[in-house]
Amino acid sequence: MPKLLIIDDEPNIRFSIKQVFDRDDVQVFGAETAEEGLRLAAEQAPDVILLDIRLGGCSGLDLYRELRRRDPKSLVIFITGHGTAETAIEAMKLGAYDYLVKPLDARQLQHVVEQAFAVSRLMHVPALLDEGELPEDKPDRLIGSGAAMQTVCKQIGRVAPQDVNVLIFGESGTGKELVARAIYHHSRRSQGPFLAINCAAIPETLLESELFGYERGAFTGAERRRIGKFEQSHGGTLFLDEVGDMSPGTQAKILRLLQDGTFERLGGAESLTADVRILAATNQDLDALIEQGRFRKDLYYRLRGVTIHLPPLSRRREDIAELAHYFLFRYNRQLGTSVQTISPDALERLENYDWPGNVRELQSVIREALIVAVGPAVLPEFLPLELHPEKAAEEPAEEAEATPLPEVDWKSLPEFVDAALAGGEMDLYRRALAYFDRLLIARAMRQAGGRQNRAAEILGLSRVTLRAKLRGAGLTVEKDSSLE
Repeated sequence: MPKLLIIDDEPNIRFSIKQVFDRDDVQVFGAETAEEGLRLAAEQAPDVILLDIRLGGCSGLDLYRELRRRDPKSLVIFITGHGTAETAIEAMKLGAYDYLVKPLDARQLQHVVEQAFAVSRLMHVPALLDEGELPEDKPDRLIGSGAAMQTVCKQIGRVAPQDVNVLIFGESGTGKELVARAIYHHSRRSQGPFLAINCAAIPETLLESELFGYERGAFTGAERRRIGKFEQSHGGTLFLDEVGDMSPGTQAKILRLLQDGTFERLGGAESLTADVRILAATNQDLDALIEQGRFRKDLYYRLRGVTIHLPPLSRRREDIAELAHYFLFRYNRQLGTSVQTISPDALERLENYDWPGNVRELQSVIREALIVAVGPAVLPEFLPLELHPEKAAEEPAEEAEATPLPEVDWKSLPEFVDAALAGGEMDLYRRALAYFDRLLIARAMRQAGGRQNRAAEILGLSRVTLRAKLRGAGLTVEKDSSLE
C-alpha cells in the first residue's frame, strides 16, 4: 500500500489533502514541522512526500536537501504559492518530482500523486534476476531457468554496470520494462531517478512537452513552466517504451540530446543539459521502419549501445510452469485466496498454449483462474475458453442458454455476513464472495435474457469462466430452446 507524507504548517491544507486520499489503498501521514517531517520520513519510508516551500521558520528547500541526503530516491512534490513558483522550479532542477500551485486543484493533485506513486514503485520495487527463493515482499522478477532467459539474464548482468544506452527488443507482454528496471537496479545510477514514458500511449503533440518540458506561454494552456522527463532524470535513467512510435521531429530532438547532451524546452531559447542513461524498448522491426523512412538510422545507432532480445513465451515453454507457480504465489496474497497448486492437466494446457499475449497473458490467466477456483488446485475447467480449443469448437458463438435464477436481494448480503460473524463461522471471505457471485451472476444472466455469451460480456469474463462460476454458485446450465 503506497504511503503519502504531507509536510505543511497549515492544518487546513493537510486536512484537505487527506480528504482527497481518504480511501483504503493509500496511507496518509501529516507533519506540521520540519522536525516532525524528518521523523515520519525515517519511520514510515513514504513513497511520495508533499512539501510546502515555506514551512514556518524553515525553508522547504533546506528540508528537501536533508530528505534527499537521507534517501536519494525520495520523491518530493512541492506545494507553492504563486510568488514562490520559481523557487519550486529550481528545486525540480535539483531532483524534485513536480510542484503544485496553491490553491490546490483536487483532480490535479490526485493525478500527479498517482503518477508519483507509479514512479516510486519503479525506483523502489526491484526487478531482480531470478535467484530462486521468493522473499516475502516479492519484488518483480525475471523468471526462467531455460536457456533463452538465462542468456538474457547474463546480458543484463554484463551491461548493467556499463554506462551505455540499451535497446530492448521483444513482443508485447514479454517483460521489456522488467528488463529495463533490472538494468537500472544493478547499475551505478541506481541511486538516481528512474522514469518511464510510453511513446505510443501519449499523443504526438504532447510527447515532446513530456520529454523536454515547456516554458510558460509556449502553447495554449501552458500557464506555467514545466520540467520534462529529461531534466527530471538528470543523473539517472530514462526508459523510453515503444520508441518506434516516436514522430520524426521528436526523434531529431532526442538525437541531438544523445549527441551533445543539450536540448531546449518547448517555447524556450535556453540551451539545457542532461546527463541521462537511455534504455529504449520496442516491439517493432526498426530495420524495416528505417527502410520505410519512419525511423532515423543515426538515432537507431545512438540508442543501440547494446541490444537485448527478449524471446516470446512460445519459445521458452520450459519456463511456463515456473512462471505460472510464481503468479499463483503472488496473486494468492493479493486476492486473499489459498490455492496451493496447479493440477498436471491444467499445467499441460498452459504449456501447450501458444501465448500470443506472452507473459502478460499468462499472468492474467492465472489471476482469473484463482478468482474462480474452488478447492486447493487450479483445474482445467478454471482456465479461460482460449485454453479449451475443443470446447470453443463445440459451442456456437451465439449459443443462447438460460439458467434458473434464484431470488436473492443485495440487502441480504450484510445480513448474511453479520449472521455468519455472530455464529462464529469460519472461511467467511470465500463464502461471502460465493454469495456475491451468485447474486451478481444471476442479475447479469437475467439482464442478458439467459444468453451466456452476452452475460460474459457484461461481466467482463470469458465464457468458460462464467460457466465455472455458474456451477460453483449452484446454478444449473440448461439450453433454452425458445431462444434458439
